[in-house]
Amino acid sequence: MTRLIAVANQKGGVGKTTTSINLAAYLAINGAPTLLVDMDPQSNATSGLGISPRELTKTIYDCLMRSARASEAIVQTGVSQLSVLPANRDLAGAEVELIQVLSRELVLKRSLDHVLNDYRYVIIDCPPAFGLLTINALAAATSVVVPVQCEYYAMEGLGWLMANVERVRQSLNQQLELEGVLLTMFDIRNTLARQVAEEVRAHFKEKVFKTVIPRNVTLAEAPSYGRPALLYNAGSAGAQAYLEFAKELMSHGEESPR
Repeated sequence: MTRLIAVANQKGGVGKTTTSINLAAYLAINGAPTLLVDMDPQSNATSGLGISPRELTKTIYDCLMRSARASEAIVQTGVSQLSVLPANRDLAGAEVELIQVLSRELVLKRSLDHVLNDYRYVIIDCPPAFGLLTINALAAATSVVVPVQCEYYAMEGLGWLMANVERVRQSLNQQLELEGVLLTMFDIRNTLARQVAEEVRAHFKEKVFKTVIPRNVTLAEAPSYGRPALLYNAGSAGAQAYLEFAKELMSHGEESPR
């Protein structure tokens, strides 16, 4: 059964796109057909895989607003077994235009339904806001990964997000569950980072991934070359951390198949 995993946090700069790209890339490299869906108008997941948003003829926007089939917009990346349903700036308009659409929260789910059998994993990169694009992602997903930067306001934003996830679960998608909280941009030398990590683990307990993503220059550089960290500098601490995270996430599926 296809696992649809939304990567979401309404706070920006926490590593959502970095997580989406590197998770999707490893799953594909491991042999699982994987689709990365770019639901962020900034289209960084698209450009981060070497695809120019300006040169696209069809994007996720066309699927959401113009009834295009997802299969018509999906692009194969340079990573074997990894495809992307790309975005460009047009997607910014969908946030407003979706208001007029019947069952507007379920448009993405309907768009993806006919391609699900082609993939083992679908990873959805959400925008840094809790609007209709993120709601569509959560309504389509089977679970959500929440990247959390180890900084001062992390818990406050996390509580708000989880309340919204629960609202989506109750009203739109009863199968939606928390896959886990992923600690990102962690600096072991920073006392505050260690305190935040401890607080998150105390609150969410076993729902926090054991893997922690460190601050790492490779993770910052790789997108500018249009490559996931695993193909840019596989030996780096950042690439190895995402490798371990992907393995951990895959083991969740083996323990409790959906």
